[in-house]
Amino acid sequence: MLNLFLPILLKSIMITGFVFIMMLIIEYINVQTKGIWQNSLSSNIWKQYFLAALLGAVPGCLGAFTTVALFSHRLISFGAVVAAMIATSGDEAFVMFAMFPQKALLLTAIIFVVGILAGYITDKIYTPKKILTKFSQHSFPLHSEDDCHCFQRKRVFSQLAKPSVYRVLLIVGTTLFLLAILGGLIAGNAKLWIRITLLFTVFVSLFVILTVPDHFLKKHLWEHIVIKHIPRIFLWTFGTLFSFALIMQFVNIETWLSNNMLLVLVIAVLVGIIPESGPHLIFVTLFAQGTIPFSILLASSVSQDGHGMLPLLAESKRSFLAVKFVNIIVALIVGISGYFIGF
Repeated sequence: MLNLFLPILLKSIMITGFVFIMMLIIEYINVQTKGIWQNSLSSNIWKQYFLAALLGAVPGCLGAFTTVALFSHRLISFGAVVAAMIATSGDEAFVMFAMFPQKALLLTAIIFVVGILAGYITDKIYTPKKILTKFSQHSFPLHSEDDCHCFQRKRVFSQLAKPSVYRVLLIVGTTLFLLAILGGLIAGNAKLWIRITLLFTVFVSLFVILTVPDHFLKKHLWEHIVIKHIPRIFLWTFGTLFSFALIMQFVNIETWLSNNMLLVLVIAVLVGIIPESGPHLIFVTLFAQGTIPFSILLASSVSQDGHGMLPLLAESKRSFLAVKFVNIIVALIVGISGYFIGF
């Protein structure tokens, strides 16, 4: 059992560590470029689809939350929201880039294009008047940021001279992760370019941790990423990997899956209804193990959107169901088409 447990634990730590680093960098960029998305919008509907899909394609929940905020202020169309939610894979995108980066990049490119096309078609054939009327009467700002100057050279040394407990914990944790990579304990068998990428992103994250002010460190890195996201990502990752490792020890699941691939595809799409990061990791893991084809992972990615839809669900259940309905239809079309093509 130890031979099964330890490799999975180390792999889960590697994936979670990479997720943390990427979320940290994206959070840093998000705050530094406050307002760029809103200011970039214009009356050009194709620009709305493009920007919404681009926001969705950004790993994590920030892009999806921003899209909902823009929609709530009627700055983008309903179809643009559909584009964003199809293009997003939530926190699972970080995991996919950690496990199979080339395929993850291909998948992101595909759902980005599919999202834009689906958004355009949705606006052409469906105008949710009740939803649009509701949002025209409400203000729904999401993930708004305080003014934050993330790099203040004069304050860096004073911050390091008397570091907060959050800074110390983040420095220690990131340094241990760095040493584990250098020592080959984590990603020791990975390709050279993957290890170089990991090391580069770790050094960037250390720079952020060392230089940002305490407000950013506590509110954005500690409370938002470390407390809210990382434990759940680690538990889902470890739980999924360990569960499937146990199942594979006693059950010939590959035979069942190979004989029921279309059913698995439908299940993957329906699981995407759940507005939460985590369940999609089941299909990410199955694909990483070579158990399911790319088409099922693609269908799952189109259908699910992490917890990016939670703010929309909280504000309007009708809106949530409308977007999910479109996502499911598109996911089934794309997934089944890909499956019969042999993708």
